[in-house]
Amino acid sequence: MQKLNFPHYRFRFKNTENSSSIFDIVRKKFVILQPEEWVRQHVVRFLNETKGYPLSLINVEKQLWINGLRKRYDIIVFNSDGSVRILVECKAPDITIHQHVFDQIAIYNRDVKSSFLMVTNGMSHYYCHMDAKAEKYHFLKEIPDFNR
Repeated sequence: MQKLNFPHYRFRFKNTENSSSIFDIVRKKFVILQPEEWVRQHVVRFLNETKGYPLSLINVEKQLWINGLRKRYDIIVFNSDGSVRILVECKAPDITIHQHVFDQIAIYNRDVKSSFLMVTNGMSHYYCHMDAKAEKYHFLKEIPDFNR
């Protein structure tokens, strides 16, 4: 897999005849290593090891319902009270981040009501703070650390 624009993290891998897998420290299992999963696992490590968010507050690839349609978010980070602090949308490194990706995460966030959004393809990272009243997002230089 290609080097991404994240600090270096140590991962566990498992190879079989047909595929390679990477160990997901949140789901506590090996998952098939695809380009988007490579990005997702870097984001998990970034949030945990660099930004200080406890693994117990991080949730990966769960289902949600949007306008009667079943969707799946990449990563959510909760506050200790159960509210959502960060909603993350991951794309494969070869996917360019366009406005439609921000529209997708904004639609998800109508139901999730996260304070912060992160969109990344592993090479480019975008961070936003949500203004729920104005239904707008404001770009940030970085996502806040757990203790902020």
